[in-house]
Amino acid sequence: MSQQTEIEFKTLLSKDDYHRIIQYYQLQNKDFHIQKNCYFDTLNQKLAKNNCGLRIRQLASSGELTLKTPEKVGLLETTDLLSTEQAEKLISQQKILSTGNVADKLKDYAIAASDLVLLTELTTKRAEFSIKEGLLALDENWYSDQHDYELELEVENSKKGKQDFQNLLDKFQLTYKPAQNKIVRAIQATK
Repeated sequence: MSQQTEIEFKTLLSKDDYHRIIQYYQLQNKDFHIQKNCYFDTLNQKLAKNNCGLRIRQLASSGELTLKTPEKVGLLETTDLLSTEQAEKLISQQKILSTGNVADKLKDYAIAASDLVLLTELTTKRAEFSIKEGLLALDENWYSDQHDYELELEVENSKKGKQDFQNLLDKFQLTYKPAQNKIVRAIQATK
């Protein structure tokens, strides 16, 4: 089964801070890629009530179906890889795979693939690269009528990662602005 634990720290950024960090790391257009996230849940939001998130992510040459479920520390990501064609077809049908790792994991929550509906979409322009503290992602996001900027640091160790994240905020003189998960922001923007 394709599973990994995700431990990340994030903050919303102002447009100016976002561009300042891009300049610091000397990022170019070629360092960014576009990803479209399509979020699913049951009509009564059974996944959200269990602090879970489910998405199909479309990239330029592939896709992935990922279910995020809470762990003691971080989130467990269960993923099925998709071809570009599979991702496009599932999104156009507003469905997910009825078999595979994600469908199996959904059974833990008594949810069948057929119970799910497409709720909303979010598009991200992302630069992602390794720094000594972990995996850094700079995101520019569009969803509903919203547009925001975000910095994420994915780490291996929660305690050390929290300090490394704070040091990163200090280094760039950033004020921490709590960032809800993208799925939460995208769904709230549709209400």
